[in-house]
Amino acid sequence: MKLVIQDRPLFGNTFVEKLNRIASIGFDGLEIDGDVLLARLNEIKMAIQSTGVPITSICGGYRGWIGDFERENREMALHDLEKILKCTAEIGAIGVVAPAAFGIFSHKLPPFKAPRTSEEDKQVLLESLFKINRIAEAEGTTLLLEPLNRYEDHMINTLDQAAELIREGNFHSIKIIADFFHMNMEEKNIVESIHNAKDLIWHVHLSDSNRLQPGLGHTDFVSAFRALRDIGYDESLAIDSPFVGDPSKVYSECCDYLRECLEKSQYTKQS
Repeated sequence: MKLVIQDRPLFGNTFVEKLNRIASIGFDGLEIDGDVLLARLNEIKMAIQSTGVPITSICGGYRGWIGDFERENREMALHDLEKILKCTAEIGAIGVVAPAAFGIFSHKLPPFKAPRTSEEDKQVLLESLFKINRIAEAEGTTLLLEPLNRYEDHMINTLDQAAELIREGNFHSIKIIADFFHMNMEEKNIVESIHNAKDLIWHVHLSDSNRLQPGLGHTDFVSAFRALRDIGYDESLAIDSPFVGDPSKVYSECCDYLRECLEKSQYTKQS
């Protein structure tokens, strides 16, 4: 298991600075944007080699959405994701995080009537995922499908919904990212949801119930970590949240808090 953080301005300008900085705080790896990966690939590869600190995952950094209402935007997303997936494989990261869409429609917000039916949404997603699965499989990497909460996306809100699509399409290079913030809103029981999707969870995002850094809300991280331990999850836990407080202190405090939660959950720390 690796405790990971997304890139922040405090960490420096070069990737050698960034990776050394996060390691000094106590983190095991870094998550970055896909557009940054494309623009600075050679620098990133050299920084990983020289510091020994990995970039474990890629989040966003592409245009459009795989479930966009407009075909042109879906094709744009697929075009960008193909390039990002190739570079992801080159640096040995586990995969690229992607939701069905973000902010294009919500059944809980006006106008309340979607441009497509639920069945049409499903067919569009299966079509996009089929193409991405083929690309990711050829490159030897993974697309990490992210369920979002009902206000940010109307197509995939729960781990079960993501798992159903993956299993229907028999996609071997599409897996699930479990995001604790969205799960707090959408899952009836986080522990049960983790167990139900145990064979498909390949990445985890950490935010507290209020979307801030872990430790400032009411999420039961210990129980969730114990569930991940029970299913044999041994990949990255990446902090995906805004931080509040003194930048010179909050990152290390959050790292210490999560390490304490992992210890309480009796998670075996990766050497």
